Amino acid sequence: MRAIILIASLAALAVPLAAHADVPGRHPYYLHALSDLRAARWLIEHRPGDAAINAHERVAIGQIDAAINDIKLAAIDDGKSLADRPMVDETGDRRARLHRAADLLHKVHGDVAREEDDAAVRGLRNRAVGHVDGALHETEAAIWDA
Repeated sequence: MRAIILIASLAALAVPLAAHADVPGRHPYYLHALSDLRAARWLIEHRPGDAAINAHERVAIGQIDAAINDIKLAAIDDGKSLADRPMVDETGDRRARLHRAADLLHKVHGDVAREEDDAAVRGLRNRAVGHVDGALHETEAAIWDA
C-alpha cells in the first residue's frame, strides 16, 4: 500500500514537469535569430583565399557577437535551448557571402523586433535589435567596399 502511494505521488509530481517540458516558449524566433546570426557571422568572417577582413566587416562581427549575447540572455530568460547550431551553406565569392549575410541580418531584425510581453527581456531585445542594425549597416558598407 505504501509503495502504491509513493508511486502515485511521484507520478503526480512528474506530470506537470513533463507537460512543461513539451510546451514551447512564447518566442521561438530567438532561436531562429541565433541560428541566422551565427550563419551571418560565419559568412562575413570566412572569406575565400587569404583576403583579410576589412574594418566594416570587423565592426559587423562585433555587433553580431553583441546581438548573440543579448539574444542568448533573452532566450535563457524565456526557457529556450541554445544548443541549436545549424550548418551554413558555403557561398563562393566574398560579395555573394556579404549579400547572404545581409539577407540573414534583415531576417534576424524581423525575428527579434517582435512584440515582447516580458518587461525584463524588452531591454535585451531592444539592445539586440540595435546591434543587428549596426551589423547590417556595416555589412552593407562592406558590400560597397567589395
